[in-house]
Amino acid sequence: MRRNLLIRTVVLTIISIYILSCSPLASEKGYNNKSKADSLTVTQEMANMVATNDTTGNNNLNKSNTSNQWLSSTAAQTNKKDTFHQFIRTAQLKFRVKNVYTSTIKIENIANKKNGFVTYTNLESRITNTENKAISKDSILETIKYEVVNTLQLRVPSEKLDSTLTEISQQINFLDYRIIKAKDVAIEILGNTLTQNRSNKSGQRIETAIDKKGKKLDETVNGEEKLSNKQSQGDNAKLANLYLKDQINYSTIEIEIYQRENIKRDLYLNDKNTEAYQPGFLSKLGSEFHSGWEMLIEVILFLAGIWWVLIIAATVVYFKFKADKKTKNK
Repeated sequence: MRRNLLIRTVVLTIISIYILSCSPLASEKGYNNKSKADSLTVTQEMANMVATNDTTGNNNLNKSNTSNQWLSSTAAQTNKKDTFHQFIRTAQLKFRVKNVYTSTIKIENIANKKNGFVTYTNLESRITNTENKAISKDSILETIKYEVVNTLQLRVPSEKLDSTLTEISQQINFLDYRIIKAKDVAIEILGNTLTQNRSNKSGQRIETAIDKKGKKLDETVNGEEKLSNKQSQGDNAKLANLYLKDQINYSTIEIEIYQRENIKRDLYLNDKNTEAYQPGFLSKLGSEFHSGWEMLIEVILFLAGIWWVLIIAATVVYFKFKADKKTKNK
């Protein structure tokens, strides 16, 4: 009895020790599960933050792409502090718009608002494909695919070129290209000025020589020709400088705009398929019966009109037949 009690005591002691040793593991396991859950929550929150940042970044990127700054460039901006360089600034643009006609009006209004002007505009529809399809015996469906395009040339004050391009960029739906050039012509202007001064001085000397020494006709004619040549050189140099200064003061913008391809469908009469207009067999048969009936009516009416002739003819034939019969009986 005591032995069984001892065995039970030992077994209970071992079980108690096992339970006590396992309880920290359970708490540690709970802690680990809690840590994993916390880690998962933190990871999820970080993922949400990254997704939010990515979305915000993409939105900012889209906003930056559509911020109407595609056409702005330092090449289109003037520097008033630079008194030596003189630039001819030009811009070449090609982009797609939602509606060519509407954008054309807006671009022309922008040029006028900037104290500029339009020197060229060519609005046209370019056919890309034409298809004719017979949808019935007497009808054709014509399908025309076309693009509406416009080519413009603007002149705006050079100091307003960059702001003009920025406003024009509001019409862009898809940009094909943007080319902006700034050509320095200061040396060219200086060369023309020097040429003009030399021609003027040389012309004055030749003119003085003609007045003093040109007594003979040949000498006078030669002197006048030289004077005319020098004056022409001076005039050409002056005109060249005037042209360059005009190009410097007013920048040139060349624009080509287009919109998405349009489709136009129209239904037309098929004038080439003449068989479609010919009547069928039953129609022809009915027409022939009708024609025959009309002819029969005409014959009856004709006979009715000569009834007296028919009566006389019938009487003659009757008496003749009767006379012939008597002759044969004799």
